[in-house]
Amino acid sequence: MSTDIKYYTPEGLQKMKDELNQLVMVERPSISRQIAEARDKGDLSENAEYAAAKEAQSMLELKISKLQDTLSNARLIDEKKLDNTKVLIFSTVKLKNAKNGSVVSYKLVPENETNIKAGKLSVSSPIAKGLLGKTIGEKVEITVPAGVVAFEIIEISR
Repeated sequence: MSTDIKYYTPEGLQKMKDELNQLVMVERPSISRQIAEARDKGDLSENAEYAAAKEAQSMLELKISKLQDTLSNARLIDEKKLDNTKVLIFSTVKLKNAKNGSVVSYKLVPENETNIKAGKLSVSSPIAKGLLGKTIGEKVEITVPAGVVAFEIIEISR
């Protein structure tokens, strides 16, 4: 069992709990039925359906185990206790690109809640790492795959 503690938003934690419930309450019984039906067809040594169902069951149990382990080490962050003057996890940061003047906004979230299309950036990404701990008005140069990009932090919110 892992002791890797990770932090989540209430939505992210609930999504994992819902997924675990789906796996345990719906998919596990379904695979058990498939195994029983395949077993009823006779000789198990030559039964491809049985072998496939057992393999699927094995993969499902591994997934359930990993989710249970993750949930046992999950912690919620109380966003009300975080400093709003600095860029931290769960901060929404408005940045101005120093080169072209474009403005982008990102919310820094745990890795498993990343969604670039929704503006949710992983806290372990190069941009987020370059912003953590910074304050409004600070200029930062961040190395990204395309090179070095200069940003100015124009707003921090929650």
